Amino acid sequence: MENLSGASVPFWVKDVSFMDTHKLNDNLTCDVCVVGGGIAGLTTAYLLSKEGKRVVLLEAKNIGGGETGRTTAHLSNALDDRFSNLINLFGKDGARLACQSHARAIDMIEKIAQEESIDCDFHRVNGYLFANSRSQEEELMKELEALQQIGWRDVIMRKECPVVSLTALPCIQFPEQGRFHVMKYMGGLLKAFIEKGGQVYTDTKVVEFNSGTVTTVMTEDRHTVAANHLVVATNTPVNDMVTMHTKQAPYRTYAIGIAVPKGAVPDALYWDMEDSYHYIRLQGAEERGAATDLLIVGGEDHKTGHDDHPEKHFYALERWARLKFPMAEEVEFRWSGQVYEPVDKLAFIGRNPGDSKNVYIATGDSGHGMTHGTIAGMLITDLIMGRKNEWEKIYDPSRISLKSAGTFIKENADVAAQMADYVTPGEVSDPSEVMPGTGRLMRKGASKVAVYCDADGVRHECSAVCTHLGCIVHWNNVEKSWDCPCHGSRFDPYGKVVTGPAIKNLDKA
Repeated sequence: MENLSGASVPFWVKDVSFMDTHKLNDNLTCDVCVVGGGIAGLTTAYLLSKEGKRVVLLEAKNIGGGETGRTTAHLSNALDDRFSNLINLFGKDGARLACQSHARAIDMIEKIAQEESIDCDFHRVNGYLFANSRSQEEELMKELEALQQIGWRDVIMRKECPVVSLTALPCIQFPEQGRFHVMKYMGGLLKAFIEKGGQVYTDTKVVEFNSGTVTTVMTEDRHTVAANHLVVATNTPVNDMVTMHTKQAPYRTYAIGIAVPKGAVPDALYWDMEDSYHYIRLQGAEERGAATDLLIVGGEDHKTGHDDHPEKHFYALERWARLKFPMAEEVEFRWSGQVYEPVDKLAFIGRNPGDSKNVYIATGDSGHGMTHGTIAGMLITDLIMGRKNEWEKIYDPSRISLKSAGTFIKENADVAAQMADYVTPGEVSDPSEVMPGTGRLMRKGASKVAVYCDADGVRHECSAVCTHLGCIVHWNNVEKSWDCPCHGSRFDPYGKVVTGPAIKNLDKA
């Protein structure tokens, strides 16, 4: 187990090695350039290569090295924003299409794993949404009614949960959900893509995007890729400064992997109805080469950059897990990730608003990154191939929902409020006050400085102004990063970009 002052990486990142890929060192032309090597980007690249397209995929880190590698890998069309809400926002037909698209995504992952002989621990399991209070039980009944309205007839209400320690109240059982080992899947998908002629370049950061009849991207090493179509699948768009970032908000989410006796917990997906909610799944003992199953428990979400003590969320998760699963043993893994919540609950997948028609984006995973990422691959492939897709309208990035206007105003008012950080005092008045392994904000004249003290006691200073839209970054003690509370850009302790929408590193102090 890692030191309690920080987080470990998920177990699937540690035990999977990918085939060698290398950095782009030339100028290229192709049919489609995909930026982003997570599940959305790689699925899109793979499906387009099957269509005979010449595809180049560029990734700033390594394949799966962003949020895909930090997922808990639930595969579900039981959407956590509730179908009662989706019916209100998109109507019965829209909610039904959302449900069907996620179901098709699970089918697609299973199909690809079978066709490409990818051993990724894919299993079909039931999912259970359970109540913990009488008011939640009433909400559970409303959700069941909404599911009946969209025609999902094989969902049933059960009087008891399969894990009796979770609740004494009813639960909804969702059939044909799934789980898998995401990095084994990504490794197999990468191999299949390369075998079909795809080109992959890792450690290749794109810093400039040019639209037009032919799109061009430029890397930080000044190499270019020209393509007829451009797909930006980077969790949140790095080719867009403003528009899409007003439509979604970044949240940190936390997960622990805790050992439980083999067979003690039925293999399924479980979700409660708290705010924020908890989500649970298993990884079997044989699958991970251990004597015990691994219970993966996630939750405790909060807006990025809005918590001065994020480590407390791991303790809260562990307390909850031990209360609900008395058989729980040692915590073996702890990690956090970042999700983007769209103001109207569904992802944004399709043509980039205000851009040329050959530029596409995939963002707004809303906690369903594995299925949303696969939907992105299917939908964008159809758009590029000129085929109609019935999901195009509900996922259209340019859509406007008046019913979500309240959420839109609330999230963007919060962004505006962050500008007050420009006039507040610093957390320290002198760099010597910053302890080893930590970061603090300091005022230096009219500016804010981000000060990090490394393990040797050396202080490093950089500007605290996010290079995306100018908010003041906050220190994240769990991930040892500077996080922007406005749009979720993250930087390492020395100011180097970890994740967008920022492209540039923090400036020198």
